[in-house]
Amino acid sequence: MSQPNPYERIQIDTSDDDSLFDTKTLVDSNLSFASSVRDYSYENGRRYHAYRHGQYPFPNDEEEQARLALMHHLFKLLSGGDLYRAPFTRTHTPPTRILDIGTGTAEWAIEMAEDFPTTTIHGTDLSPIQPSWAPPNCRFFIDDAESDWTFPPTEPFDYIHARSLGGGIADWPRLLRQAFTHLKPGGWFEAQEFQTLVLSDDGTHESATSILDWQDQLNRASDQFGKPMNVASRLEEWLVDAGFVNTRDDIYKCPVGGWAKNRRLKEIGRVGKVTILEVVEPYTLALFTRVLGFSYQDAQEYMDKVRAELVSNKFHLYVRFHFVYGQKPLGMNGHGPTQ
Repeated sequence: MSQPNPYERIQIDTSDDDSLFDTKTLVDSNLSFASSVRDYSYENGRRYHAYRHGQYPFPNDEEEQARLALMHHLFKLLSGGDLYRAPFTRTHTPPTRILDIGTGTAEWAIEMAEDFPTTTIHGTDLSPIQPSWAPPNCRFFIDDAESDWTFPPTEPFDYIHARSLGGGIADWPRLLRQAFTHLKPGGWFEAQEFQTLVLSDDGTHESATSILDWQDQLNRASDQFGKPMNVASRLEEWLVDAGFVNTRDDIYKCPVGGWAKNRRLKEIGRVGKVTILEVVEPYTLALFTRVLGFSYQDAQEYMDKVRAELVSNKFHLYVRFHFVYGQKPLGMNGHGPTQ
């Protein structure tokens, strides 16, 4: 796929109407891990993880699992169907071991296991929400990526993948140093994140005052929580600091709504609109009530205003998605320069 141009203006289709587009999607996911990590907590009508309780501010219930499945679809649409951007397959030798950090409902890990049947795919997460029907070369572990990694240093990975971890990681430089340590020389790390920053080419975002306030409050709350959400634009810098070389930051514009004239961007925008609508509650509820002191009712009224602007056709909004990757230098074992 050709490289994206994040500075190219998106042409607007003035005839578009998104009013009939379905804004709900459902997905089933079977739980397959020990009951000790399924002693979930419930708060304001949403279910949250039990392992390392309180460290991750987003829910893990069926509604959230459906959102994660939709987000996986959106990432693939943006990248032209690719699961990754890092060129770790250029050696023409199938990778031996791949790690997916924060695997969630494991759509990415399962598709990688199907694409690389001789490769062992490891997926880690705080929540046991992965399906039991995964391919035999796909293995899941309940683990906290922010703790010291327990993978044997004698069994490094060819490729490490992390997606949508913004708001869930306190110390990104440390995470990247651990990834560097657990990669083979010549191995690749890739993070796929989106900015919690809504923009427009024509300035219409400046009138979306509820959305603008929401993103500001969201970033303030996640910073106070100790796990910043809007990290996408800093990832390449952190990769370089951790010792990675051949780094790239491929940036894609994702329209919010079907207002784009380009057919492909129109499809992406319609999925993007549903995705961001589904993001509002899980991203907002715990952070606003736990950190910013909102009541449940106040948070609901606040979110209603945000959703009303998101479904409006007055704004030609987009969000930037970053596919950031880098390589561990050949001939280097162990730690990078910052350890």
